[in-house]
Amino acid sequence: MSSSNASQKLSAPIRACTVSRDVQNFDLLIEDMEMELGESWGDLSFPSALKYLDQPDARSLEFIAIAIDDDDEPNMALIETVIQRAHMLGVRILLIAEELGPIALHRLLRLGANDFVPYPLPEGALHDAIERLRQPSVDALMVTPQNRNAQAAPQAQGTVHAVHPLAGGAGATTFAVNLAWEIANSGKNAPSVCLLDLDLQTGSVSTYLDLARTEKVYELLSNTAVMDRDFFMNTLQIFNEKLHVLTAASDMLPLDLISPDDIERVINMARSIFDVVIIDMPGTVVQWTETVINESDSYFAMMELDMRSAQNALRLIRALKAEDLPLEKLQYVLNRAPKFTDLSGKARAKRMAESLDIEFEVMLPDGLVQVTHANDHGLPLAEIAPKNPLLKEIRKLAAGFASSARDDNRAAA
Repeated sequence: MSSSNASQKLSAPIRACTVSRDVQNFDLLIEDMEMELGESWGDLSFPSALKYLDQPDARSLEFIAIAIDDDDEPNMALIETVIQRAHMLGVRILLIAEELGPIALHRLLRLGANDFVPYPLPEGALHDAIERLRQPSVDALMVTPQNRNAQAAPQAQGTVHAVHPLAGGAGATTFAVNLAWEIANSGKNAPSVCLLDLDLQTGSVSTYLDLARTEKVYELLSNTAVMDRDFFMNTLQIFNEKLHVLTAASDMLPLDLISPDDIERVINMARSIFDVVIIDMPGTVVQWTETVINESDSYFAMMELDMRSAQNALRLIRALKAEDLPLEKLQYVLNRAPKFTDLSGKARAKRMAESLDIEFEVMLPDGLVQVTHANDHGLPLAEIAPKNPLLKEIRKLAAGFASSARDDNRAAA
């Protein structure tokens, strides 16, 4: 439908508009809009959209669908103005983007766009996006402290355990992956487990479990305000029918792509569905690290017996104290810990703990080459080396978490 047709039909009940440089470049969008809305939609160029949004009729729009591709990047300032104007009027905004970089998409979503669908449109994607736009947003449902408490109360069911590396190669992802898998395989009544890879740039959970990285992850993280249970579950992948996983996205994303509110929504959604949530954190402290610490039941800090781990642990402790964050949630994990007969190494570990004024709650032995072998083959350690000493220690910890989850379930019942 052309912009001239839209102008001629302003007196008709126009429920939505597409906004683009040339809608003919998005023929699949035309077909899907006609299927969803019949003749109750119009098409506008970006300059025409600004004029139309100043008219009283624009306030009755259900949404606008802004269709852009990489050729629109020179006009990004105008597109941003359209989004800001529509957002100010309370008009819902759907982005239809083809070959547009994640940085540009991130900015448009931050300016007020409510949802994002890639182009060419997957079958049913526009219909699902429109249905999400028609639902009240999470923010709207949490306007008051009373509503926030009402929302949070039924969701805070599962326990949350985060893993944070204090140095590169400290083994945090290996620990998170195998801990999640062992909890999910802890017996006949094993808890349901969800593993979240929140290392947006170098996350390797998908590699360690041989799972695909998909665009769905970016769509979810960019649109947590419209996330519902189905949206969340459809984004997860299932490993060996037992472990649900949110992998890192297919592209390297900015660390500020998600806000503390986004992280809170994702964690609350995960813990409302699963008994145990394991989070693999980036090594970098970001704006939403505080949110994860506050939401977690335990926050594992992975270290090795070397100077870089000691210095980074000291920095983390100072940062948490400066922000008055709950230091008691931190549990220090010493990976590749000295063997029982290594008295010199055990003395070094004791001196490190005393100098940092911490205790090592978990001491993990070196899993040696079997760990690398398992990770490279995309399998948990239990599938490659079931008698590995590292696996035995992780299994003990997993058994404790599983038992606690089962007790919680019985108490809730």
